[in-house]
Amino acid sequence: MRPYEVMIILDAGLEEDAIRATLDRAAQIIRSNGGNPGRVDRWGKRRFAYELKHRWEGYYVLLEATAEPVAMAELDRALHLADEVVRHKVIRLPEKVAGRAPRPAASAGAPEAAVAAGRSEQ
Repeated sequence: MRPYEVMIILDAGLEEDAIRATLDRAAQIIRSNGGNPGRVDRWGKRRFAYELKHRWEGYYVLLEATAEPVAMAELDRALHLADEVVRHKVIRLPEKVAGRAPRPAASAGAPEAAVAAGRSEQ
């Protein structure tokens, strides 16, 4: 399973129930394909820098998930077809950013290891 972030910009004129239904549908797509939807961060209404689909405002939502690429491809397809979604972007997070990468072991010749061992290189 790989970590992903999904930025979704919804139509700013939607009711709260429609926003919740869209986000629930996205989480259900991830779950049905074996993924794990994580944190949902609602940023709220923001003004666009330029006009998008004849709109100047959008409702921003950041969804974090861990899933296989197949699940995220299906989510991408569903968001592309949804009329209430103005824009969306699915991003696979690098392992380092997601906090899942193992830390490299310090070698004996590295200055940090020498200082930690009580030796100093001269």
